[in-house]
Amino acid sequence: MAEAWLMDPAGTEPRSPCRLRPNVPVPPAALLRLGVRHWKLNADDYENDPELGAIRKELGYSYMDIITIRKDAMPDYEQKLASFYKEHLHRDDEIRYVLDGGGYFDVRDEAERWVRVAVRRGDMITLPAGIYHRFTLDDNNYVKVMRLFAGDPVWTPYNRPSDDLEERKEYEHKFLGRSG
Repeated sequence: MAEAWLMDPAGTEPRSPCRLRPNVPVPPAALLRLGVRHWKLNADDYENDPELGAIRKELGYSYMDIITIRKDAMPDYEQKLASFYKEHLHRDDEIRYVLDGGGYFDVRDEAERWVRVAVRRGDMITLPAGIYHRFTLDDNNYVKVMRLFAGDPVWTPYNRPSDDLEERKEYEHKFLGRSG
């Protein structure tokens, strides 16, 4: 399972781990209660990995592409990173498979605290539609990821607050036990 912990709210450098002292780990079961799922896959053979194929078939991930995020490979690199790090949600699940490099997905827990989830080579993570989150690179400033979608790709972020969206209401009901 990917390593996760509560973030230090005083952390000022997003690309650093931003751990509390002492560190407060967040166990896999707590992430699952938030709807965050994780797999450790074989990034060396992702094109032929039967486990990835089975996951894609089971969950209906019919579309995929691969992107590289690093300064020399992405136009408007700093602006893109800043937009990824703004708290937002999507109307569809966000599915990312790290083929190389690493970064951090931050999600809100039931008490609105930030939970940082480190993703590295071989980690595949899904964030459910409606979860507030953000993403940044780690201090190596590089990641190569496969993006997966059920159906046509949609990359529209809805910055917080977006509590009026049906996907947010469904997320709150299903994962946070709130009724709206």
